[in-house]
Amino acid sequence: MSSKLQQASLVVTGLIAGVFISLNFSASANKDAISSALPIEELRSFADVYNAIKQGYVEPVDDKKLITHAISGMLANLDPHSAYLDPDSFKDLQVSTQGEFGGLGIEVGMEDGFVKVVSPIEDTPAFRAGLKPGDLVIKLDDTPVKGLTLTDAVKKMRGKPKTQIRLTIVRKGEAKPFEVTLTREKIKVQSVKSKLLENGYGYLRVTQFQEETAPDVVKHLDKLAKADKEAKGEGIKGLVLDLRNDPGGLLNGAVGVSAAFLPPQTLVTSTDGRTEDAKRRYVASPEDYQRGNKEDIMKGLPAWARTTPMVVLVNGGSASASEIVAGALQDHKRAIVMGTQTFGKGSVQTVLPLSNNAAIKLTTARYFTPSGRSIQAKGITPDIVVEESANGGSRERVREADLERHLGGENEKAGEPAAKPQTKKDEKKGKDDAEDSPHAPLEFASKKDYQLNQAVNLLKAWQIIKR
Repeated sequence: MSSKLQQASLVVTGLIAGVFISLNFSASANKDAISSALPIEELRSFADVYNAIKQGYVEPVDDKKLITHAISGMLANLDPHSAYLDPDSFKDLQVSTQGEFGGLGIEVGMEDGFVKVVSPIEDTPAFRAGLKPGDLVIKLDDTPVKGLTLTDAVKKMRGKPKTQIRLTIVRKGEAKPFEVTLTREKIKVQSVKSKLLENGYGYLRVTQFQEETAPDVVKHLDKLAKADKEAKGEGIKGLVLDLRNDPGGLLNGAVGVSAAFLPPQTLVTSTDGRTEDAKRRYVASPEDYQRGNKEDIMKGLPAWARTTPMVVLVNGGSASASEIVAGALQDHKRAIVMGTQTFGKGSVQTVLPLSNNAAIKLTTARYFTPSGRSIQAKGITPDIVVEESANGGSRERVREADLERHLGGENEKAGEPAAKPQTKKDEKKGKDDAEDSPHAPLEFASKKDYQLNQAVNLLKAWQIIKR
């Protein structure tokens, strides 16, 4: 029996080695840079475990399932953003970047084996139900989340529109878990919104970076100029770009939005990783912000967009692509960044399709602001710190540095926790505080939006100083 197990183990080792070689050569853009040597002893251990499961597990286990789980485990243990995408998940990812998908509308990660809310997407069931960044989802209907992969949990949350799902939530500050029943919808995210706050002062909000976000920004800027003209204004004198609770999205979308406010060919961000493909500079040019040989999306951009005074609003829910935009405008002194410390996701994920219609999402680089700052596990520090309420209170949020196995910042030692941003403690909550109701979402651009009011006050003061 022992001899048979050993022979089977060697056969499986060969098979696994073949799979790994295959993945290595199909996924890597620079084959010569990666050593072809394989850790034979470790692969033998893997094969021993694989064979033990096949021979002795209480129920038969399909080979495909075992290999898929092995790949998923490898990726999930690298960092919170690397993952295996089965064919359904890969398809969902492709659909979601186009701005339409079925589900609840939550940007999620994994923490201690539970689903952790990074940011609810505006105008979705999750947002309307009052889910907050940092909430832990411990049950999906009657299924405990513990033991599920992130992919499996997301699958359970997705589903046909008009069907319901019950989430059991643990929230810091709440004495016990509570349940929220959500009705799934066809999530069609409107990534850009705008309105004229008053004559001369425009408000532009980006909720997520998708394929059409940059051209939509150009359209909304033109729309603001027309609205001001109809109101008999004298032109846009100040603009607020709101990136609060924007979880990110497509890198070229971030470059395009930055290009709407920066001179052509200005450096927006750079990336650095182990392969040559990961070492890149992204500038405000059509080659970097749009795909295909289309007409330049900046052609209809109003001239004032690149010169009018700007304030960029950010908070702990501003992540990834939104941090790229805030960092670029801050470094080039194009805008004043106001609000609270951002999330700190300064890493780039590359989606590598596999031959079975699945894919892997792999962290391949860190990105840097134009001045060379790494934001990974740190975030963007606002030029002017303004809390969410007048009495100095802000929601406590999960950040990249709080996530298990987060990728260290450029100067962060392995295993060393990143420094957490200093914020004022909200000791007294007034009746108008954003935290007044534990389940109420923050209403952006409302009369009670304290940060927006302060941004407009700053723009008005700017006009006085200019005189």
